[in-house]
Amino acid sequence: MRTPSKQTRHLLSRFSWGVTPRLVTEAGAAGGPQAWFEGQLKPLRIADTSAATMRGWFSTLSQSPQSLWGKVQADQLEVSTVGLDLARWTILQRTYSRRQLREVMAAFWSDFLHIPINDAGSWPHRIRYDSMIRAHALGRFDQLLTASVLHPAMGGYLDNARSTRLKLNENLGREVLELYTVGLDSGYTEAMVVDSARLLTGYRVDLFNTWRARYVPTDHATGAVRVLGFSSANSAADGRSETVRYLRYLAHHPATADRLARRLCVRFVSDDPPQAIVRAVARAYTNSATSIPAALRAMVQHPEFGSAVSSKVRTPLEDVIATYRVLDVRAQRPRTPSDFANAVVFMTNCMGQRPFEWPRPDGPPDAAEAYTSASRMLASWTTHQSLAGGFTPTSGVVYREPYSWLPPLPATVGEIIDDVGRRVLARPSNTLIRRAAAARMGLPLRTRVRTPADIAERRISALLACLLDTPQHMTR
Repeated sequence: MRTPSKQTRHLLSRFSWGVTPRLVTEAGAAGGPQAWFEGQLKPLRIADTSAATMRGWFSTLSQSPQSLWGKVQADQLEVSTVGLDLARWTILQRTYSRRQLREVMAAFWSDFLHIPINDAGSWPHRIRYDSMIRAHALGRFDQLLTASVLHPAMGGYLDNARSTRLKLNENLGREVLELYTVGLDSGYTEAMVVDSARLLTGYRVDLFNTWRARYVPTDHATGAVRVLGFSSANSAADGRSETVRYLRYLAHHPATADRLARRLCVRFVSDDPPQAIVRAVARAYTNSATSIPAALRAMVQHPEFGSAVSSKVRTPLEDVIATYRVLDVRAQRPRTPSDFANAVVFMTNCMGQRPFEWPRPDGPPDAAEAYTSASRMLASWTTHQSLAGGFTPTSGVVYREPYSWLPPLPATVGEIIDDVGRRVLARPSNTLIRRAAAARMGLPLRTRVRTPADIAERRISALLACLLDTPQHMTR
C-alpha cells in the first residue's frame, strides 16, 4: 500500500468510518482526497450494491409500522428485535458502504436529532425515520429539520402526537428551540415555548393502535404566535404551511447557524474548535440557504481543519467499525443468533456504545472525556485482540488469513512491523510502535523471517492487536 500523506489520511479519517488501503486507492483514483470528498457529496452517483444487499438480511427493516405492530400483537415479534435489527444493519452499512461521507453525516444527524431506538412511542416508525435522516444527510438543513420534527417517530417520542389545542404538550416545542435550532442562549422565553408548541399541533399518530400518522386540523391551536423574530396570525385551521414556515425560519436563524457550525466543528475538527473556523462554517451555511455540503466545504477548506490532525478520540462505536474495516472482516448473511452480522450489536455494546441507545433527546456526547475511561480502554483492547485473532465471532464471517498480512519474504521482524503498520495505521511506524510490537510478538526486531513457517500465526495476530491498541488507531 502506498502510504497516504498526513493531510490525505486526515481528511479520509474524518469523513469515513476508518481509513483502509482500499479507501486510499479510491481517493487516488478519484484524483486525490479533495476530489474524493467532492464525489462523496453526491452519494447517489456511487454504486453501493453490496452494502445495500445487507439490508435484506433483516426482514423487519422492510416492513411498515402497521405490519410490525401486528406481529408484536400476535406474539410473532419482539419490539426489541426491531431496534436490534436497525442497529445491526447500521453497523454493517457504516462498515461496508462505499458512500462513507453520507454514512458519517447520517450518524451526525442521528445524534443531533436523536430518537432512542426502542422508545415506546416511536419504535414502529423509527426505521423510516432513519431512512429519512440518510436521505437528507447531505441536503439542506431547513428541509432536514422540517422532515425530522414533523416525522411521526419524533411526534411519538416527544409527545407531539398527542398534543392538541385543548391539551397542549410543550415537549417538542421546547426541544425544537433548545436542542435542534437556536439553543438556550438565543433569548427565547417560556411564552415562546408555548407558541412553538401551538404551531406544532395537529400532527397526530394513532399510538398503540394503528400507528397511522395524519394531520387533524381540528386539533391545531389557532391564534397569534410570536417566537423570537417569527410572528404569525396562525388563523387557519390547517396550520401546516405556517408550521413549515416557522421551522424554516428557525433553520435560517443566525443562532442556529452558529450553534450548528460549532456542533459540526466539534465532530470533525476538535473538542474545542477555534472560533474562526466556527464563524467560517456558520457564514457558509447562512450564505447557501442552509446547505450542508457548503458548510462542510467551508470547514474542510479552513486552515484550522488541516491543523487538527489526530485530535479526535474515536468513540467505542467508531473504534470497532474502523477495526472491522482495516482488518477486512467480511460479513456473511446471518443464519444463527451468534453469526457475525447479528453479533456486531453485542460487540459494540461490550465496548460501551451501540447505535441509537442514548436515553435522552440531546444525543450522545462528542468529546474525548466521555470515552477515555479505563474500562473503555480495556474493552477496546479486548475487542482488538479478539478480532485480530479471529476468535469471536467465529461463524457467519470470513477473517483474513494471518499469513496474508506478511510482506514479501525474507524480511526482518522490524520490516514486517513497518509494512503491516502502514496498512493498518495508514502511516509509518515510529520507534515506540516498533518496540512495542516486537515485544508483543515476542521476537527481536532484527530476527529474519525467511518463510511463513518461521513465524507463528499467533505472533501475527499479536502484531495486529498491538497496532490496533495504539493512539494512532484510537484517534481519527
